[in-house]
Amino acid sequence: MLGPLLKDLDSQILSDPNLVPSVFDKLIKTQRELGLVFGDRPTCPFLRPHIIARSQYDEVARAARTIAIAFEKVAERALIDDTLLGVLGVTNRAAEMARIDPGYSRLCVSSRLDAYLSDSGFQFLEYNAETPAGVGDQMQIEKALFGLSHLQRLFAEHSHWRPEPHRRLLLSLLDAYREWGGREEFPQIAIVDWKGVATESEFVVLRDYFSAGGYSTIIADPRDLSYDRDYLKADDFRIDIVYKRVVIHEFFERCKEDHPLARAYADGRICMANSFRTKLAHTKAGFAILSDPKYSDLFTPEEIEVLHRHIPWTRRVEQTTTEFENCKHDLVDLIRRERERLVLKPNDDYGGHGVFIGWETSDTEWNDAIDLALKRPYVVQQRVPLKKIAIPMFSDRVTLEEMYVDFNPFLFHNEVEGALIRLSNSSLLNVTSGGGQTALLVVEGM
Repeated sequence: MLGPLLKDLDSQILSDPNLVPSVFDKLIKTQRELGLVFGDRPTCPFLRPHIIARSQYDEVARAARTIAIAFEKVAERALIDDTLLGVLGVTNRAAEMARIDPGYSRLCVSSRLDAYLSDSGFQFLEYNAETPAGVGDQMQIEKALFGLSHLQRLFAEHSHWRPEPHRRLLLSLLDAYREWGGREEFPQIAIVDWKGVATESEFVVLRDYFSAGGYSTIIADPRDLSYDRDYLKADDFRIDIVYKRVVIHEFFERCKEDHPLARAYADGRICMANSFRTKLAHTKAGFAILSDPKYSDLFTPEEIEVLHRHIPWTRRVEQTTTEFENCKHDLVDLIRRERERLVLKPNDDYGGHGVFIGWETSDTEWNDAIDLALKRPYVVQQRVPLKKIAIPMFSDRVTLEEMYVDFNPFLFHNEVEGALIRLSNSSLLNVTSGGGQTALLVVEGM
């Protein structure tokens, strides 16, 4: 039922005489003003949201919740099981900080699972348990696109739902703060990351949204923080909640163990989301645990069924034997033979850095990648079917382009609200590598 709706909508867009270069110039200008940029590049060259049926959205949401809970179980066991901690590839300092109680019960206040949807279902490839970006983009893309006449007609003719991940983020931060023991009626928030990062424009969007709700918010570089054993501060600004966007391994690389943020957290003087504990679920080796039957004692039969259906075969790269398609194999030999079906990923990195896609790599490049993966923490993951969709986009004119699309649901205390939608003509789908994004629209009754 969704197919005819999309075909009709795209036809309207392609034949609309009002979509002229001056409109596109305005859309680009609006995106810059709204912070819909990565560095200086506008990220939404598309003329409609990604549209899915309510039934499919709910199915993804149920599976995502189950998988987030499974990751909580992995993290909980890793706190007391050094062998499992070793499989995750967590450093000693990260493990030490992970053992500090964050003061609230859920592992992740906000997180994001990255998935590919295909005609046969969907599978999750990565879990951003640490610093999920893109939460503020839905509302900004709506401001840029949803006033276009073809979308106004769609909204009038079809019952639909627009997610509000930005709202759920604020509510989740406040819920964590109350559980942590915070008593300020309007706690003050610091969004913490390095000055000049490519996602800085999103911080401005979220700062303004939090502040408009009555919660004074600043954007702070970790190097600008101080701690007097009572309060963490940025200049004279008292910080009650740290919305931590700085990546944990980068923080450890650049900051000493007595850094004010680390000391205030260890002393229980700040509510920080997400906490240092989330590193235990963030490394890609977590997928090796979720997909390997030898760890099945961690999960219920119902969880195992969901994991089997929605988590691709994944293993830490090492000299060992493993099971693949019900047979035992030498893992390294298997990786060499099955290049066309496998991807190599660094265990703890982001933005597509260091990823080797087997079916787009020569034999020589693949062998070099395997050698690298044996020296550094890497995982190998089975290829997941990619789906292309036709979507109208603009440059100096309107075209209908076939693009790969991924669907990356945001979770707040393990409950899904919306998704980051990324599109690219490359199979490496992320904004860091040049991809684009659009909003999500859920059509009811389908």
